[in-house]
Amino acid sequence: MRLSKAVVCGGLILAGATQANAGSVDAKLLDMLKANGSITAAQHAELSADLVRETREEKRAAKEVVKEKDFVAFRQAAGWAESTKLTGDMRVRQETIDVDGEPDFTGSRNKDRQRIRARLGAFTKINPEVETGIQVASGNGADRRSTNENMDNYFDKKAVWLDLAYINYNPVAVPGLKTFAGKMKQPWMSMGDVIWDGDINPEGVAAGYTKKNGTTTFFGSGGYYVLKDAVDSEGFEIENDLALYQLQGGVAFDVSDSARWTLGASVYDFNNDKYGSTSSFRANGNTTDKFGLGEIFTQLDVIGLPLPLSLYGQYVQNYEARDMAATTIDDSDEDTAYLFGLRTNIAGVAFDYNYRDVDANGVVGGFTDSDFAVGYTNSSGHKLKLKYDFMKNFSIGATYFMAESDAVSSRKLKGVDADTLHVDLEAKF
Repeated sequence: MRLSKAVVCGGLILAGATQANAGSVDAKLLDMLKANGSITAAQHAELSADLVRETREEKRAAKEVVKEKDFVAFRQAAGWAESTKLTGDMRVRQETIDVDGEPDFTGSRNKDRQRIRARLGAFTKINPEVETGIQVASGNGADRRSTNENMDNYFDKKAVWLDLAYINYNPVAVPGLKTFAGKMKQPWMSMGDVIWDGDINPEGVAAGYTKKNGTTTFFGSGGYYVLKDAVDSEGFEIENDLALYQLQGGVAFDVSDSARWTLGASVYDFNNDKYGSTSSFRANGNTTDKFGLGEIFTQLDVIGLPLPLSLYGQYVQNYEARDMAATTIDDSDEDTAYLFGLRTNIAGVAFDYNYRDVDANGVVGGFTDSDFAVGYTNSSGHKLKLKYDFMKNFSIGATYFMAESDAVSSRKLKGVDADTLHVDLEAKF
């Protein structure tokens, strides 16, 4: 029986190979073989069952091929989506600003307003070495220091601005190296916001490098950033631009089993800054036309205590400061800034406090924290921030800025109190 079955199967295969529809012809051939007595009824039943099983397997295999082709086609057409990470956040804020002695009129620095912030970013891994980042954000104008939009103007639609647009190249041959070109997140490390408001995203080219050796990490960054093109009216060559050169280096290491210390230094040097517009660069309390900022910063993180604790600080000096009203350079005073503070977490509430003192020319008035002393230099005081995550990716927070300033008053008063309160609801994804 096995021999006759083999012969029959061979005949079926040969017959099927010459037909367009193998399954249908094989079934008819089996019926003919049974009718003329070439195979028994039992052989017909067995071969018919084999034929049904083989046909089912062929159909299943064909479907899998189609599915695989569809999947490959989908990946080719929408591969960017598979390698793209979408992130964003939405914040609703109640903001109250009270500048002592400020008259209440339209345009006054005193505010009691409701604001929103919306940001959406797409960060795509183009290949193992290249990533792109694009982010849009709300904003009441193109202000570099804010992405807030006022709830105002009879339900008018709100503006959206390009907040990030960069290419990030991470060569596989040099682990730890990242290079950037475009409008990027701040590539340097900051322990405070005395020099740079957190919303500022610089534009230019930069590189950062980290290297771990046991529990010690070395880090550094450097870059060239364009602020204003051809400011000295000498042509459009690169040497005629108002530009920033930045260099930073530092180290983080364990000082014990329960403490880690970070130390670093930075230089922010400006080219052609004396030609900078007073409305967008030298502003908010500055009285100099030259900036070159040297910074040292540190942070000590301690674990094993009843509460986690981080102590941090930064010190800045404008080594290029000079009085624009003077006939000789005088940088003996009004050219420093410092900040020190602590962070902890109490019963799920994140706590952050710092004190700062910022001379008139210690930092660039157009870049310093826009919320402390309403964004003015020649100020000192306290910042207290509380934040509680009462659901995943959803938090409520409050920040209080209590400052005293010699520059913030529109009436040119000295020692003016400038207090700001933020109450925020924030959702992230």
